[in-house]
Amino acid sequence: MGVVNGVQAFLPGMLAAGGRATIVNTGSKQGLTNPPDNPTYNTSKAAVNAYSQNLARNLCEHDGCQISAHLLIPGWTTTGDAEYRPGAWMPEQVVDYMESAIAADHFFILCPDEEMPNAIDYKRIFWNAMHIIENRPILSR
Repeated sequence: MGVVNGVQAFLPGMLAAGGRATIVNTGSKQGLTNPPDNPTYNTSKAAVNAYSQNLARNLCEHDGCQISAHLLIPGWTTTGDAEYRPGAWMPEQVVDYMESAIAADHFFILCPDEEMPNAIDYKRIFWNAMHIIENRPILSR
């Protein structure tokens, strides 16, 4: 509930201030692709995706609102005290990518990394959507 609690804590003040502001919620590629073996994580990140989409839509419908909402979907990123491993992005790279995407008014900020280009992520997202459209058996991955 961290995303919901954060928005509930800060959005009223942001609305009252009346200026431009940005909300960025951090999701995961797994919340879009739903791969096997981690159902709890996938579910929580799918919820962040759904919540963020609804938040963005609600803010757009709020007359005169200058607050935007975005979903940051980082790739493999070195965080905290973790040792950098080749292929991962550094946090600064994610922030730079995010800032460019927000400036371009993108809702989905799907970050690549050195191992996984966005083209592969797009295929995985498409494959997951086609499960629904074609009513494929769930184990057809």
